[in-house]
Amino acid sequence: MKKIYGSAAEALDGVLFDGMLIAAGGFGLCGIPELLIDGIVEAGTKDLTVASNNAGVDGFGLGKLLETRQIKKMMSSYVGENKEFMRQYLGGELELEFNPQGTLAERMRAGGAGIPGFYTKTGVGTVIAEGKEVKQFPTGPDGADEDYILERGIFADLSIVKAWKADPTGNAVFRKTARNFNPPAAMCGKVCILEVEEIVETGSLDGDAIHLPGIYVHRLIQGEHEKRIEQRTTRAA
Repeated sequence: MKKIYGSAAEALDGVLFDGMLIAAGGFGLCGIPELLIDGIVEAGTKDLTVASNNAGVDGFGLGKLLETRQIKKMMSSYVGENKEFMRQYLGGELELEFNPQGTLAERMRAGGAGIPGFYTKTGVGTVIAEGKEVKQFPTGPDGADEDYILERGIFADLSIVKAWKADPTGNAVFRKTARNFNPPAAMCGKVCILEVEEIVETGSLDGDAIHLPGIYVHRLIQGEHEKRIEQRTTRAA
């Protein structure tokens, strides 16, 4: 089965539709699938729900989709560093479903594993728990019952992720912290498109070093990527 495509536009062809749910890898500006995001901007797909730790920054990453008003709802943990994100949310123009970072990652992982829901203590007694099922389990001191809330797995229509290297079958390696949300985001999509800096020969990757098995990857592109620093701090010479 052909997995390598010549461009983001080719890889996205036939999988985009208005109102879809997209899971996007990345944390801050680290491991952002920027080429695929640009392809979605160009396609003009609208009313999107995007599950991602954050929404990039103004003018880069998912921030571009916010500027074009293609995102209807964000499922995120962090809204800082993006003025447009904050402006749209505070102005009532953007729906936002807050998720603790660990909960968001586990919701993606659960979706990829076919698990519809799980219970967690994270968020108990806060606004995160509002409207969610609460169940008690004997996990406290001396086996006392404690409250847990039900969180649902994320089953996305499309996953867009970025890795460092991959072979033609999609077996992928992420570079250091760029792994972040990318593996669980890749797992939870009906279709997963992976962009990489380099495509290497089949068999050249150490099997024990592969972070994302190619079975999760349906389409693959290679391209140039911009290495951005989110916040630059310097000292006087």
